[in-house]
Amino acid sequence: MTKLQQQITLPNGLVYTQPLGLFINNEFVAAKSGKTFDVINPATEELLASVQEAGVEDIDAAVDAAEAAFNDGVWAKQEPLERGILLNKLADAIEAEADLFSAIESSDNGKALWSAQGDVALAIKYFRSTAGWADKIRGSIVDSGETHLNLIKREPLGVVGQIIPWNFPLLMLSWKLGPALATGNTVVLKSAESTPLSALYLGTLIKKVGFPPGVVNIVSGFGRPAGDAITKHQRIKKVAFTGSTAVGRQVLKNAAESNLKKVTLELGGKSPNIVFADADVADAVKHIIVGIYYNAGEVCCAGSRVYVQDTVYDKVLAEFKVAAEKVKVGDPFEEGVFQGAQTSEKQLNSILNYIKVGKEEGARVITGGERFGTKGYFIKPTIFGDVTEEMKIVKEEIFGPVVSITKFSTVDEAVKLANNSNYGLAAGVHTADLNRAIDVSGRIKAGTIWVNTYNDFHHMVPFGGYGESGVGRELGAEALENYTQVKAVRVGLKKVFK
Repeated sequence: MTKLQQQITLPNGLVYTQPLGLFINNEFVAAKSGKTFDVINPATEELLASVQEAGVEDIDAAVDAAEAAFNDGVWAKQEPLERGILLNKLADAIEAEADLFSAIESSDNGKALWSAQGDVALAIKYFRSTAGWADKIRGSIVDSGETHLNLIKREPLGVVGQIIPWNFPLLMLSWKLGPALATGNTVVLKSAESTPLSALYLGTLIKKVGFPPGVVNIVSGFGRPAGDAITKHQRIKKVAFTGSTAVGRQVLKNAAESNLKKVTLELGGKSPNIVFADADVADAVKHIIVGIYYNAGEVCCAGSRVYVQDTVYDKVLAEFKVAAEKVKVGDPFEEGVFQGAQTSEKQLNSILNYIKVGKEEGARVITGGERFGTKGYFIKPTIFGDVTEEMKIVKEEIFGPVVSITKFSTVDEAVKLANNSNYGLAAGVHTADLNRAIDVSGRIKAGTIWVNTYNDFHHMVPFGGYGESGVGRELGAEALENYTQVKAVRVGLKKVFK
């Protein structure tokens, strides 16, 4: 008999019923192939659950449900305020079970519990923010004289496909679902294979609060075949993807070769974090720590290239080293732990290989540079010095708690170093001089510039990248443009003669 749910006891003692099936048309169902895959707790390397694995036929079934929900008008053509009410109800339902969602995220992903709690809080805020937009999608009237009436309308796209990453499962789900639903679309969302549990549990709340069947469909599976099926599907009108740049290229190719569906991509980064001589060193170091070791470095916009002005380089490095060695690594549920586990054994090995390459290239390990403990996918916070710009650890996204530190002399040199990357997702600037902050922010080619802060998000501030860091923006009013299309209606008016 197919197992579609399982009772799980989480490390903090919470017991709950975890759905294991694919959430299609408001029901949890088995994969048509009968295949399942294992979900591992990265902090303990123990099995959490085995969930149903979506294949091409399952994606077709999810699209059928989403298309029927869109075409029958129950969702897209209802009073927009009603969509906002349901999104608010969903936010309330998540808030009521925030402790459980946080514990699921921490167990599934390996992140520190405090970090998971922050993710859940941000997801709740974002659902509420998008709920407020639902009845505020406005068109316009263009005046072209008395002979015509010109209406410019914004309409939903239809069925949209969404593929979320494993580093922020619930948060990235909210970034995708919120604007898509507020604007009247229906959704087929694929969670990451490493971290499917919170998305599936959310399915129980989606049904509970009253979303019509087929409006939200959530499938668990791998990039191939499930992700490919979404990006190639002829009846999916738009795809939103967050993940690596390499996969993002394939998503664009699949979209182009299928039905030219609309695409938004939030991809990789190799973000610079610049400290000028006049910066508050203690404050700057605090933000450097958050910039690279938050979420175990598994952050697309991580400040993984630190550049420090030469006159304060030694002081900043000394304080940074001390602070890095004070970062508590270990059991995500243990009090005071800042850095939890890497999300998978595959990612652990990838990071360790980058560390090995860095050593071979001649970079100096200032601290860290090795695995932490013998059980669980933990890595010591790592700082590399004596690096050159052409080293692999400086050029490529490591996606872990590994940072390089380099000195510079002038503002122009700092800007040049910051822009020496194919990526352009984010950057940090630390200075007491507001004029310099504005000047440098304007010259750095990145979608987000944090000044005297880092990894500092707000639901109304758009986020997205330049260059190989992606296409389009999430959060803020800009996110709504991803899920609407413009229709022009030009009406010829019969001229009235007096």
